[in-house]
Amino acid sequence: MSPPDSAATAAIAPLPGVAQTPARAPAYRRILLKLSGEALMGSDSYGIERATIDRIVAEVGDVVRLGVQVAIVIGGGNIFRGVAPGAAGMDRATADYMGMLATLMNALALQDALRRAGVESRVQSALRIDQVAEPYIRGRALRHLEEHRVVIFAAGTGNPFFTTDTAAALRGREMGVDIVLKATKVDGVYTSDPLKDDAARRYQSLTFDEAIVRNLKVMDATALALCRDQNMLLKVFSIFVPGALKRVVLGEDEGTLVHC
Repeated sequence: MSPPDSAATAAIAPLPGVAQTPARAPAYRRILLKLSGEALMGSDSYGIERATIDRIVAEVGDVVRLGVQVAIVIGGGNIFRGVAPGAAGMDRATADYMGMLATLMNALALQDALRRAGVESRVQSALRIDQVAEPYIRGRALRHLEEHRVVIFAAGTGNPFFTTDTAAALRGREMGVDIVLKATKVDGVYTSDPLKDDAARRYQSLTFDEAIVRNLKVMDATALALCRDQNMLLKVFSIFVPGALKRVVLGEDEGTLVHC
């Protein structure tokens, strides 16, 4: 799959009630952003750091104001980390359901931060908790995106033994996104750990098969295989670099592109 050309993106509908920035058309019409729970911790050891979530929301808002439709899948490691010692030896399925509930807490926090920033959003959960989130309904999620609401998908796939990486690949395909964006702590995929190896170099692009064979830890193997089999583009970038998300959406050389 190739990024849409500029002629296709030029027809993007403006976001109602929000001033647009027409200097350059975005490279993608609809994206799915995969955020780890750890991305919300900032410098804290667990939980949610207010300044960090506000900064991430500001970056998302910049992209929404370009007219791009944004879906988000969020993890729960920042919350589950705090209870992980007590979960040692626990049944794996039970622990996974606990992790799904942690993602819902993060999704609600993210929705609240988006609301404060003036960005409309909806939370859809793969587990039914109707008092706080919509159930996942594909058609409704698509309608939200078409109306330029950010859709936050919580509770992973709703099934134990599947990661939120796999949920991102699954929801990305269901939403028909142009690209899945994996937000990490480093600015792309490297030949080795750049924190430990000064000779490590960043891949500008690589194939899914190369990522799987070289065990590059881009995503788990199930998620990579799903992206590959469905011919979805994947870009890995750092959410901690200011403006990186917007540069990715504008098609600039940011992060690592993974393709078929």
